[in-house]
Amino acid sequence: MRRIVLLALGAALALALRAAAQAPSSATHREVAVPGLDKPVDIVVDQWGIAHIYAASVHDAFFAQGYNAARDRLWQIDLWRKRGLGRLSASFGPAYAAQDRAARLFLYRGDMAAEWASYGADARPEAEAFVAGVNAYVAQVRAGAAPLPLEFKLTGSTPEPWSVDDVVRVRSNGLTRNVDSEVARARVACVAGLGADRLRRKIEPPHPLTTPAGLDPCDVPADVLADYKLATRDVSFAPKGTTAAADDRLHLADLAAEAAAEGSNNWVVAPSRTATGRPILANDPHRTLGAPSLRYIVQLTAPGLSVIGAGEPALPGVTIGHNDRVAFGITIFPIDQEDLYVYALNPANPRQYRYNGGWEDMQVVHQTLEVKGEAPRDIEMDFTRHGPVLKIDPAAHRAFAIRTIWSGPGTAAYFGSAGYLTAANWTDFRSALSHWGAATLNFVYADTGGNIGWIAEGRAPVRPNWDGLMPVPGDGRYEWKGFLSEDELPSAYNPAKGWFATANELNLPPGYPAEARKVSFEWSDPTRANRIKQVLAANDHVSLADSMALQTDDYSITDMRAVALLRGLTSTDPRVSQALDLLRAWDGHVGTDSAAAAIAEVWVNKHLGAAAVQAATPAAARAIVGSGSPDAVISEIELQNATRDYSGPPLSAVLIPSLKSALVELDTRLGPDMADWTWGGIHHATFVPAAAAAADPATRAQMTLGPLELPGSATTPRAATYRMEDFGAIAGASVRMVLDVGAWDNSRVINTPGQSGDPFSAQYRDLFPLWAGGQYVPLLYSRAAVDQAARTVIRLNPGP
Repeated sequence: MRRIVLLALGAALALALRAAAQAPSSATHREVAVPGLDKPVDIVVDQWGIAHIYAASVHDAFFAQGYNAARDRLWQIDLWRKRGLGRLSASFGPAYAAQDRAARLFLYRGDMAAEWASYGADARPEAEAFVAGVNAYVAQVRAGAAPLPLEFKLTGSTPEPWSVDDVVRVRSNGLTRNVDSEVARARVACVAGLGADRLRRKIEPPHPLTTPAGLDPCDVPADVLADYKLATRDVSFAPKGTTAAADDRLHLADLAAEAAAEGSNNWVVAPSRTATGRPILANDPHRTLGAPSLRYIVQLTAPGLSVIGAGEPALPGVTIGHNDRVAFGITIFPIDQEDLYVYALNPANPRQYRYNGGWEDMQVVHQTLEVKGEAPRDIEMDFTRHGPVLKIDPAAHRAFAIRTIWSGPGTAAYFGSAGYLTAANWTDFRSALSHWGAATLNFVYADTGGNIGWIAEGRAPVRPNWDGLMPVPGDGRYEWKGFLSEDELPSAYNPAKGWFATANELNLPPGYPAEARKVSFEWSDPTRANRIKQVLAANDHVSLADSMALQTDDYSITDMRAVALLRGLTSTDPRVSQALDLLRAWDGHVGTDSAAAAIAEVWVNKHLGAAAVQAATPAAARAIVGSGSPDAVISEIELQNATRDYSGPPLSAVLIPSLKSALVELDTRLGPDMADWTWGGIHHATFVPAAAAAADPATRAQMTLGPLELPGSATTPRAATYRMEDFGAIAGASVRMVLDVGAWDNSRVINTPGQSGDPFSAQYRDLFPLWAGGQYVPLLYSRAAVDQAARTVIRLNPGP
C-alpha cells in the first residue's frame, strides 16, 4: 500500500512539473503600488508557492521580502512579534498578561548600537528595509487595501506596525539548552541522589556527576521555571464564546518531547563520492510541526545578492540554502548556554541577594502593560547581575535567576545568517560566522569549486570550576570567564573520507579536550546520526535521489538495539510469543504498514523505559525521571548484559513484562487481531492552528490539515516525534532540502504544509501530502526556470 501511495504522489508531481513547463503564459499578473520602494520589483510565485524576488537594489530586495512575508504570513509574523515583545494583552486581553510579563523578562535590554554592530555593517540597513516592507503591507491591510487575514477576525485583533529593533530584541524564540535538565537533575538529587538520574538523560562524553559546592538541591523548587516556560511557549486561544486563554496542559506535557525534537540532519558529500561529480548538500531541520510552517522558502535577487533557501518568515534573509557559489545548512550543536543561579536573600530585604560576602540589590524594572478592555497595568520585573529573576521565595529566603548568552549583544536567534548570504568561498563563510552567537549550530558548507566543510558555532561560556549540569549558587563562586574562541570549537575542511554529517549527536572529534572545555555533556540520541553515517559510508556514488531517500529513511537503530535485547527470551503467553516472532523478523523500518514497527515504537518509547525506571529508580524520583531516555535505558541494559559483576537491579527482567504491557495498549488502540496492526494506524500528522480554537466548526475544519499517516519516529532519519498520549506527530522536518551544488536548478525541496498562511489558499495545504509521502518539488534558481514555473507575477511599483 505504501508503495502505491508513493507512486501516486510521484505521478502527481510529474504531472505538475510538466504543466509548469508547458504553461508559463498561464501565470496571472497584477501590479501594486507600494510606498517605500526605489524601483519596481517582481515577485514571481511558482507552482509550489515559492516566491522569487527580483529587485534593482539590495534595499528593494529586502523590502520586498518583508512585504511578501506579510502578504503570505501576516498573522504568523504579527503573532511572533507580539508574543516576543510581550504585547499579547494589548490585542487579546488580560488572560495573556502573565505571558507578556514572562516574555519581557527575556527581551534584549542592552545597548542597541552594540547589538547592531555585532552583525556587521549591512545588518541594520537590511533589517530596516525588511521592516519597511512589512509595515507597507500592514498599512495596506489597516487601510482596507489588502485583505485582513482570517485569524485577526477570529480573535478581534489587528496587525501592528514594526520597529526595526523588534527584529533583534526578541530572544524568547531562541532560548534553548539545558536549564530544564539542570532543574530535573537537582530535583532527582534532592529526593534520591544523583545516581538515580542516570536513566533520565545520558551524559556524554563520560563525566562524573557532582553537586556544586554550596548548592542544596532541595532548595530548587519544582515550579522554578514557570516563567521560563511561559515565556517560551506557543500562544493558545480560547474556544469561541469564552474569554480565557485556552488550556495549555497538552503543550506543557509535551515540553520535554518537543525540546528533544529541536534537532535536525545535515550532510555534505564531496564530488569524489557523488554521482553528479559535484558536491551535494542536504539539510532537514526538525522543529515543532504546525500550520503554517515555521519555515518559509524565498529567493532574493539583486545586484550583489543572489540567494535562495528557507528561513523564518519574521526574519530577513534565509538560514539554509545557497547563493551562486556556496551552499549552507544547519543542525543544532548543543552548546550549553544557560545556567540557573540560586541566591540567598537578605532576611531584612527580599530584593537583596548575597554576592561576594555582601548584599547586592536586584534591579527592579517597572513597565506599563497595555491590556485590551482594561486600564493599563504596571508590571514589575527583577534582575540580578546574572539575568532575569524567575522566582522569589521570601519564606525560604531564596531567589532564582537564569543566565544565558541571549542577554548579550549579537545573539538574536538566526539573525546572524545575514552575514554569510554573499559568501563566495570557505574563507568568507568562516569569517562571517566568526562572531556567531545563537542558535548553537553545526554549519555544513559546499561550494562550486568542489570544497566541503563543517563548522560548529555558537557562544560557548567558559565555566572554570563547574560543568553546567546543575544549578549553582549565585554568590560569586560560579562565574563565566568569557567564551571559547572560534579556534577552540571544532571544524573540518575537505575531510579525507569525502563527506561529513551531523544530527545533533556527540560529534566532538577524537582527542578534543571535552572535559577541559565543557562545551556540552547532553547530546541527542546518536541513532539518526549513526544511520546517516552508515548509509553514506557505504555509498561512493551518492545521488540526489539517494540523499532524498536518506532524509526520508525510516530505519531505527534504537528500536533494533532494543529488539536485540529480546534474543533468547521466550514467553508462555501466546500474544507475547506472536509479538516476539514479528519483532525478530522485522527489518527495522518504521513504515506506516508495519505491525512490528507499531509494537516496537509503543514498547521501546513508552513501556520499556517506564518499566526500567520503576525497577531501578527510587520511588521518590520516578515521577521526575518519567520514562527515561530510550538511549540511556537501552545502554543501561546492554551494560548489565555485558558486565558480570554489575551491582544494579537486573533490568533485563523488565523486557518481557514491558512488551506485554505495550501489547495491551495496542489491543485497545488497534483491536485484538495483531495481523491488522500498523504503525500508520496510530501515528498521524494533524495540524490544527492555535487560532482555530476560536473558529466555528466549518472554519476550524478549513484551517485543519490531516490526519495523514506518517512513517518514522524520533529515532529515524525521517524524524517524526510524537505524543505518548496518542502517538500523534508533534515534531519533525519543517523543511527538507537537497542541493546540487553548481547545477542549482536540479535541487529539490519540500515545505509543510504549504507556503501560504491563508487557510483558503490552495498553497496552504498543497505540499502536505507530498511531505508526508516523502516527495519533493524543484527548488528553481535560474530566472528562465522560474519563469517557466510561474503561477503568479506581482509587480511592486514605487507608490506615492
